[in-house]
Amino acid sequence: MRRRHGKMAQDRPGISRGLEEAAPVAQLSDAQDAAIEAALARLDLAAKVAILSGQDFWTLPALPQIGLASLVMSDGPVGVRGTTWGAEHPSVALPCPSALAATWDLELARLAGQLLGQEARRKGVHVLLAPTVNLHRSPLGGRHFEAYSEDPLLTAQIGARYVTGVQDQGVAATVKHFVANDSETQRLTLSVQVTQQALRELYLVPFETIVREAGAWAVMSAYNGVNGTTMTEHGPLQLDLLKDEWGFDGCIVSDWLAARDTERTAAGGLDIAMPSLNSPWGDRLIAAVRDGAIPMEVIDEQARRVLRLAARVGALAGAPESVPPGSRPARIDGAALARQIASRSIVLAANPGRLLPLDTGSLTSVALIGALGRDGRVLGGGSATVFPEHVVSPLDGLAAALPDSVKLTFALGADPRERLAPAAPPHWRGLRVTFRDAAGHAVHETALATGAGRWMPLPEGVDADALASVEIFGQLTAEVAGTHQLGIRGAGEFVLTVADQTVFDDRVERTAADAASAFLAPLERRIPVDLDAGSVTDVTLTRRVSLARGFPGVSLSLGYGPPVAAPDELLAEAAAVAGAADVAVVVVGTTEEVESEGFDRTTLALPGRQDELVRRVAAANPQTIVVVTAGAPVELPWADDVAAVVLAWFGGQEAGHAMADVLLGTAEPGGRLPTTWPAWQADCPVLGTTPDDGALRYDEGVFIGYRGYERAGIVPRYPFGHGLGYTTWEYEQISADTRQVRVTVRNAGPRAGREVVQLYVGPSAPDPERPARWLAGFASVAAAPGESRTVAIDLAARTFERWAERPTGGGWQTMPGEYVVEAARSRGDVRLSAVVRVR
Repeated sequence: MRRRHGKMAQDRPGISRGLEEAAPVAQLSDAQDAAIEAALARLDLAAKVAILSGQDFWTLPALPQIGLASLVMSDGPVGVRGTTWGAEHPSVALPCPSALAATWDLELARLAGQLLGQEARRKGVHVLLAPTVNLHRSPLGGRHFEAYSEDPLLTAQIGARYVTGVQDQGVAATVKHFVANDSETQRLTLSVQVTQQALRELYLVPFETIVREAGAWAVMSAYNGVNGTTMTEHGPLQLDLLKDEWGFDGCIVSDWLAARDTERTAAGGLDIAMPSLNSPWGDRLIAAVRDGAIPMEVIDEQARRVLRLAARVGALAGAPESVPPGSRPARIDGAALARQIASRSIVLAANPGRLLPLDTGSLTSVALIGALGRDGRVLGGGSATVFPEHVVSPLDGLAAALPDSVKLTFALGADPRERLAPAAPPHWRGLRVTFRDAAGHAVHETALATGAGRWMPLPEGVDADALASVEIFGQLTAEVAGTHQLGIRGAGEFVLTVADQTVFDDRVERTAADAASAFLAPLERRIPVDLDAGSVTDVTLTRRVSLARGFPGVSLSLGYGPPVAAPDELLAEAAAVAGAADVAVVVVGTTEEVESEGFDRTTLALPGRQDELVRRVAAANPQTIVVVTAGAPVELPWADDVAAVVLAWFGGQEAGHAMADVLLGTAEPGGRLPTTWPAWQADCPVLGTTPDDGALRYDEGVFIGYRGYERAGIVPRYPFGHGLGYTTWEYEQISADTRQVRVTVRNAGPRAGREVVQLYVGPSAPDPERPARWLAGFASVAAAPGESRTVAIDLAARTFERWAERPTGGGWQTMPGEYVVEAARSRGDVRLSAVVRVR
C-alpha cells in the first residue's frame, strides 16, 4: 500500500530509456533506516519542528543529542558559492546550464555534477541547490541561462546525469524549481494557468525523470502558483504526484522566502522552509499541531525526511552515509573540465566561407573587437553567481593561443554595459572592506579582490543589531587625465569620498519588488571625478545600514570607468583596427542588466550599439567572425553578412581558452542548439512572460519551442539541434522498431569529428492536438575521416503516449498508429527516416 508521506517502492514507466543502469536510485540501507527511526524516536515536538526551518540563511540547526550535524546548503548550478557571498572563498565556475545542454553530452553532464559535488565537499556543503530544470518557454525569460533547454527530454537527460554526478560524491542535489517557474516577472505572486497535458508532457517531465531514474535527494518548491495554488502549498503536486505517484522519498525545500502560510505549507507537502527569516513555522507550527490543525504524523514524516537527508550525506551519527569516501570519484581538475565543457558547448552556427578554423600559418594579424572581448561575461546574474579564482577573457585566450608571428590588436568598439565594472586592478590597489559599529569601531575587516561586495550572511563576528556602516576603500591610479567615472551600486544611504572630499551623500532607492532582487541586481548611481594622469587617489564608499529587522545581508559595490572616447569615435576606431587586420573577431553579447535573476527581458535585440559595431567591422573586413556570448537567443540581423557566427554562451572561467581552442581548430565546435534561435523576436510562437491580473496563461499548451515554430510554419534563423563542425557527415542507414533505432553515419570530411545523431518522432497523419515531431532520443559518435559508426538509440514507452484527461482523472494513453522516425542533424536537417507502427 502506498503511503502519502512515506517511502514506497518505485515503478518505472519508461520515461527515458538508458538512465537506469547509469544512475540507479539510491535505496536506504537497513542501518540507515534504523538510525533514522531511532533518532526520530528521541525527539519531542519542538525538536522535530526546529529541524524543519533554517537557523540562518543557509543552514539547518544541529541537534547534538541525536548526533545530527547542521546541514549546510549552497547555491549552484555552475559552482558552489558556499555560505558566504564573496570572493574570499572562490569556487570553480563552469559554463552556464544552457551551455552544458548545448554539449548534448551525458557523460560531461555527469562529470560536471561530480566536480560540483567535489567542490561542495571541499566547502563543507551537504546540499547543492541545483540543477534548474525549468523549460525555455519564452526566449524573453530572464533566467534561461540557468536552465537547460526548451525540450523536456534533453533537459531531463542532462539534468539526470548532473544529479547523478553530484550525488556520486555523497552530496544532495536539489532539483528546482518545482514547477512551471519559467519566467521572472511577478515571480513571487503569479499563478501559471496550464493544462494537465502540458504539465505532464512538458514541464513535469524533467522532474519525473530525475526523481524516478536519478534518485534525487531533494526538490525545491517554486515561488509561483500553478492553477491558483502556491507551489509551497500545492498538495496535489507535492503530495499526490511527487511523493506518492513518483515515490519521491527526499526533502521538498522551499525557495528562499517562498513559504508564507503555516498550516497550508505543512499540509501541502513542504518539508523544509528556508531561510530562518520570516519562516512561517517554528512556534506557529508547534501551536498548529497542539491545536489539532496539523496532525503529528505530518511533523513526524517531515522530520523523518530531514533525518533521511542527513543520513545520506553523512550528517547523522550512527547512520552510514550513502557514498562513503572510498566510493567517490577520483579528483577532477576543475579548470580542465570547465575548458572542456566550454569548448564542447560552442555552437558553430554559420561558416559559409569555411574561414574557420583559422590557419595561423597564413595569418599575420588578428583584431579582437568589443568590450566583452576584453571583459568577458562568463556568468549569468543573480543567485547563480560564484567567484572563481581567475577568469580567462577572449582577449586572454587568444593572446595565449596565437603564435608570436601573429599580431593581436584590440579595440573597444562599443560597450553594451549600462553599469560600470567593479573597481579592480590594475587601476586599483589596496581594496578592502570594513564593518563598523555605531561608535565607528571596526568589527571586521578583510581584503577584496574587486570593489563588488555582497555578504549574506554577514561575516563571522559581525552582529546585525550593532552594525552601523560598511565601507569599501581603495586607491585609484589614474593612467590618463580626464573625467573618470565612479559608481555606487546598492540601495540605502551612501557617502562617497574622493581624496577626503565628499562627492556624494544621499540615499539610493531600490526599485525591485522584493529585497532579494534588490540585493542581486541593485541600481547604479554614477559620479564623475576629474583626475590628473598618474595621480593616486584614496576613495571610500560607505553605506549606512540598519539590519536589525531587515534583509539579513549587505550589498554594495564601488564601480569604476576610465575616460573613454565618444561612442562614434570608438566605432570608427574599431573599423580602422579591423580593416588593418587579416581577420577580425567581434565579441558581442548580453549583459547583467539584460540576463539575470529577478526580471525578464523586454527585447531579443543586443544591447547598446553592438549591431552597428558588427556592421561597421564587417564592412571594413569581410573576414569577420562574430562570437556571441549570451545565455539565451538574441537577434542577429547581420548574420548573413559576416564570415562566421559562433555562439559561445556564458562560458565559465575558462571561456577565453575554449573560444581560442575552437577558433584555431584545436577543439571541434561540438555544440548543438538546445533552444531554437529565432530570426526576429516577432517570429517567436511564445513570448509572454507578464501575468495578467496575477495569472500567466500557457495558452500554447504543448506547442513551445520548435513544436510551436512548426505549428506556425515559421522558419527560425537556426533550428533546434543546429550546429556545424569542421568535418562533414553522411547518414547512410536507419532501421527502427518501437523500442530501438539504429543509425549508421560516416565521417565524409577531412578531419576527425563528433556528430550528435538526433531522433525525432511523430504521427504520419497530422494530429492538431500533438506536435508534428518531438525529440525522442539522441547519441553522439566520434570518427576519423572515412570511418563509419552505428549508434543504437532506445525509445522509451512514453515516446508513443500522451496525457489524456478522463472523467475519473488523467492518465498516460498509448496512441496507436503509424509513426515516422527521423534521424537528423537538427530539427531543420533531417537525413533519414523510417516508419514504425504502434498497436
